[in-house]
Amino acid sequence: METKTFGGLPELGISNGEDLKETLTNCTEPLKAIDQFQMENGILLPTLQSALPFLDLHGTPRLEFHQSVFDELREKLMERVAMIAEGKEEDRYGKLEELLEKSFPLVKMPSIQPVVMQVLKHLPKVPEKKLKMVMADKELYKVCAVEVKRQIWQDNQALFGDEVSPLLKQYIVEKEAALFSSDLSILHNFFSPSPKMRRQGEVVLKLTQMIGKNVKLYDMVLQFLRTLFLRTRNVHYCTLRAELLMSLHDLDISEICSVDPCHKFTWCLDACIREKFVDGKRARELQGFLDGVKKGQEQVLGDLSMILCDPFASNTLVLTIMRNLQELLSQDALPRDSPDLMLLLRMLSLGQGAWDMIDSQVFKEPRLDLELMTRFLPAMMSVVVDDHTYSVEQKLPTEEKTSLSYPTTLPDAFTRYLQENRVACEMGLYYILHIAKLRNKNALQRLLPALVETYNDMAFGDIFLHLLTGHLTLLSDEFGGEDFCSVVFDGFLLTTFSSKENVHRHTLRMLLHLHHKVLPSYMETLMKTLEPPKQVGFTFSVNLFIISAWV
Repeated sequence: METKTFGGLPELGISNGEDLKETLTNCTEPLKAIDQFQMENGILLPTLQSALPFLDLHGTPRLEFHQSVFDELREKLMERVAMIAEGKEEDRYGKLEELLEKSFPLVKMPSIQPVVMQVLKHLPKVPEKKLKMVMADKELYKVCAVEVKRQIWQDNQALFGDEVSPLLKQYIVEKEAALFSSDLSILHNFFSPSPKMRRQGEVVLKLTQMIGKNVKLYDMVLQFLRTLFLRTRNVHYCTLRAELLMSLHDLDISEICSVDPCHKFTWCLDACIREKFVDGKRARELQGFLDGVKKGQEQVLGDLSMILCDPFASNTLVLTIMRNLQELLSQDALPRDSPDLMLLLRMLSLGQGAWDMIDSQVFKEPRLDLELMTRFLPAMMSVVVDDHTYSVEQKLPTEEKTSLSYPTTLPDAFTRYLQENRVACEMGLYYILHIAKLRNKNALQRLLPALVETYNDMAFGDIFLHLLTGHLTLLSDEFGGEDFCSVVFDGFLLTTFSSKENVHRHTLRMLLHLHHKVLPSYMETLMKTLEPPKQVGFTFSVNLFIISAWV
């Protein structure tokens, strides 16, 4: 006869399978021994004894009856545990701890385990000994509630890191997948999802749940993000830092939001990102937060710079700068006379200096290069004026036209600052996106060659190339001309093809959509140039195969 044995029952004075085996081994009348065992270990209700024979007559096994009663009692007990925890009694946690002491020896018994886990879940402070026992047992750790795991994690940073690490990797993979998506559109791009929608992503929701209201765990995650940002320079970690804080804000977790000095700044900036514009009122609020960093608390600038380094934040800042420059032109005003523009440039500079600040641990705002205002912006605005003048000239009646030709060169200050200053470079790149959006072929042909050499190769970064390829779809018909193809491919994209795999991928993304518009003779040359080496990934080869099939 085989009997199931569960550890923990003898400790509670309850007979188990071993006791039954011993009883049957030593008894002279087994049937009487079984009856006696049932009497002592069955449900202790005198009125039940007379009812059990009726179940026998209906062919209902005793096990089935006892199991159904047991399941019902377990559910009632779990409900009762939740009610006690949510109640107002002063000794409610004392009662739960008492129940934990009685039930914990049976934690490995599958039928009792849910009750023990329910008690653990509702205890704000699980006894240290019990926490260590749960942590030491992989099976128990796996099934315990996140409320219990938080108590384990807060004193075990390495274990928490093991849990968080796969989520952070997943987040970066998802962001990069979005940048290399085969979808190519000016309307639906990397920056299209609203902040609220982005915060519904799986990783952000999971991290938010893991942190709960625990400030210590929140600080650990922020430290992980800072460390990874320093190690990789990957700006998506800055996005996650802001998204996580705003996710906790959405849930009204005041325990964390009230102690994070970046909360109000991030909240205000989040509203700007939602509208893709920084209005005057919010600009003054943001300036107030920056100017309000007190002496001795300069370290806050490190976190503020990370939040401004988020590509969604810098995208909003530069789009607003572009609008401001257009307004200044219409008013015949100089950039240096606009305090709003100065503030936007200040925030853009702070965000772009995030890595340097955190790496050096020198928490001081980078000084804005004055020549940015006095040399670069006037040069850029002169390019805009050239373009505007030529457009007006083209619309004049034939008899009023002059022999004005479109300029082919750029001001020295413009190209020099694209190469030497990251804030200027960012503005220059967005200006190119702006003229692409206007379908301005002449301006593109003038400007694209200037992008071959930019500060830190910013023009070949994934975010800019993702946006540029989407914007170039607006000029799809122009790809039928050799001059335009030559500027886009030979003059820009393919100049670094051999050394930058990501440029290869973005070019293929664009050709998937535009190959039928590209001049056929030029397309043949492109196919040979873009043919991937043998070691390049399967996706590249597939993309090229698809294009080949259509050509």
